[in-house]
Amino acid sequence: MRIRFLFILINFIFLFQAFADTQLRSFSEIFTGIQGKDREAVFSSDGYMKTVRSSSINSLAGAASGKLDSLIFASVQKLNSNFYVESIAVISGDPNNYSLLKAYNVLAKVRTLKGRLYHSHSRKENVPLFEEVTRIDISKRNAEIEDPSLAFRIPATETVYLRVKDVNFGNSYYRADLYRDKQGMRYSLTNNRSITWFLIPAIREECLVIQLYFEPIKEGFLIYGLSGTSVSDFIASKADIPSAISKRLAVIVNWVADGIQGKL
Repeated sequence: MRIRFLFILINFIFLFQAFADTQLRSFSEIFTGIQGKDREAVFSSDGYMKTVRSSSINSLAGAASGKLDSLIFASVQKLNSNFYVESIAVISGDPNNYSLLKAYNVLAKVRTLKGRLYHSHSRKENVPLFEEVTRIDISKRNAEIEDPSLAFRIPATETVYLRVKDVNFGNSYYRADLYRDKQGMRYSLTNNRSITWFLIPAIREECLVIQLYFEPIKEGFLIYGLSGTSVSDFIASKADIPSAISKRLAVIVNWVADGIQGKL
């Protein structure tokens, strides 16, 4: 009787695993149009990144696929953005090793974003992009809040506020919104105050959005990023906005990828 029970249990485990595996989408199912060198870039350590100066998101791989959460694109497009940066990266390996919960716990530890490096072409060296990152309580005059302890479940929705000391923009303030759906998890960063550049208001309040989307897939773990911003022609002529946005998106994506892989 005990042997029969064990046999049934083992078969159930295998069937459950097989069922779970069939629920995972493959990269090609989601991004049907990405082939060749672009696909190779997605699976490389640097990932795929594309910058577009346009009023339309139709040329972006994620929007063209129609297989990602439509709110990723709606929330960016409603800004009437004139700059877009798209990032696609896959952490290759067994998807069971990279969970949404791991990604959530990395995103919660915002202080670990401090000191992440980017390559400055003007300085010709790697420098920290974010000198300080902390949660704040906006109801208590932006009092600092400690990062939470390790979570064992992901909330359906969550909103927190962040203060970021940026090497280029000084103190910047963001609202971070998290949402779960049936296949993945979406994390949105929106500037809830104007961002200044050399004391000039460069990006007005609510005019910069960084969307991150996470999903375990058959090849490993997908991190999709999309940033949109709306700036005046004057600012666009004086500052390299595509570079400013793309390096921030790249640093954040690499930070989460390192955390998921236990490198933080």
